[in-house]
Amino acid sequence: QVQLVESGGGLVQTGGSLRLSCTASGDVFSNYARNWFRQAPGKEREFVAGITRLGSIIHYADSVKGRFTISEDNAKNALYLQMNNLNVEDTAAYFCVARRTGEDDIWGQGTQVTVSS
Repeated sequence: QVQLVESGGGLVQTGGSLRLSCTASGDVFSNYARNWFRQAPGKEREFVAGITRLGSIIHYADSVKGRFTISEDNAKNALYLQMNNLNVEDTAAYFCVARRTGEDDIWGQGTQVTVSS
């Protein structure tokens, strides 16, 4: 079973950028559908971006389209989320999630992103 570790969060001003990384171990990450979710304080977890197994399809939440880019590096067994033009509504804990049909979702521990005005 794959294990996931996120990194790259931090404090950034409105309009700034961050790049999140998710490093997988224990299995071939590209054999899973790979997603980024986020959860702001007092709110439900929400889907941010995802890439299907083997990278055939990419999709984004409407709230991040045109600002965030999900990408993969299969040689490094890693997933990334480039976040540009950040705003305070993007403040949340960001989670990497691996999904495969018939199995429970696997979540990383999360990385905090805080955007100041």
